[in-house]
Amino acid sequence: MIYAKAKKLKSGSYRCLVYDYTDGTGKRHYESFTADTRREAERLAAEYAATKEIKKRPDNMTVYEALDKYIQVKEGVLSPTTVRTYKSARRTHFDDIGNLSIRDITNTTIQAWVSDLTKRLSPKTIANTYGFLAATLDMFLPDLRLKIVLPQKKDTHFYTPSDADIKTLLMQISGTELEIAVLLAAFGTLRRGEICALTDQDIRGDYITVNKAYVRDEHNEWVLKEPKTFSSNRTIELPHFVIEKMSGISGQIIKVHPDALSERFRRAIRSSGLQKFRFHDLRHYSASILHAIGVPDQYIMQRGGWASDHVMKAVYRNTIDEETTKQNAKIISHFEGMQHEMQHEN
Repeated sequence: MIYAKAKKLKSGSYRCLVYDYTDGTGKRHYESFTADTRREAERLAAEYAATKEIKKRPDNMTVYEALDKYIQVKEGVLSPTTVRTYKSARRTHFDDIGNLSIRDITNTTIQAWVSDLTKRLSPKTIANTYGFLAATLDMFLPDLRLKIVLPQKKDTHFYTPSDADIKTLLMQISGTELEIAVLLAAFGTLRRGEICALTDQDIRGDYITVNKAYVRDEHNEWVLKEPKTFSSNRTIELPHFVIEKMSGISGQIIKVHPDALSERFRRAIRSSGLQKFRFHDLRHYSASILHAIGVPDQYIMQRGGWASDHVMKAVYRNTIDEETTKQNAKIISHFEGMQHEMQHEN
């Protein structure tokens, strides 16, 4: 990293310094970037650092070298999970083009590479890998205009549990630590990393504050970090009975890491006899229920910590089968009523 972590100023703003040059007396000079948030200050610093690196880049830089440089420059503002994903992709998905000079890269070269990846990777993984390459080339070859056709994403359908499913599950795990985790996900829309990071200090009355999460770093280890988006920092009101479940617990509310939590959940689903669904689908349930009962999208986004309604609508606005039946009954009843009125009018 070629810049320091942003530091908070007395004014409440954050300042990030980037090394610029050393003068003839040996004094080091820095560029300063100030913003309202730590993430924004570090983003500005990273972009400035990237510009310096671009100006100094050798004409014979390979794709591998460009990918490495991109990660180095952006590491301070990317989430640990994204850095880990990029480094893994760099190791395993660029064999065909990694040693090529970036000056020799063309749309045809990249399209052939993408087509070859379809033989062994899912459309989603290809899209993420291509996105990594595209961002890198945009940094070092800003004049290159990419026009690449990616494989069509598969419509992956995940089952969204109903109210009845949640009731059955909660009865199965009543009185356990897992019950609290399920309540936080299903009624509070928390992610599993946020649930495992929650402590008694984050609870005030019937409100919880979400300001950290466990994520995997580049070494595949679980580390505690600030949420990757500003919208993930939020305060959520919960039903009082959920708060009471956590009363008396000191330190971490859920004392396992996210993988262990998911494994406990899978065992509980098998024991309950319910249709298989993932722990993350509890967030699908929560968002879908909120939408079904008429909660405005803006409030659903705020409660769930989604950065955009595009993500929420595309991924989380699932229709629950039980609710579908109810709504379809309303639709049919309405049109049958119209037909009945028309017959009487005639």
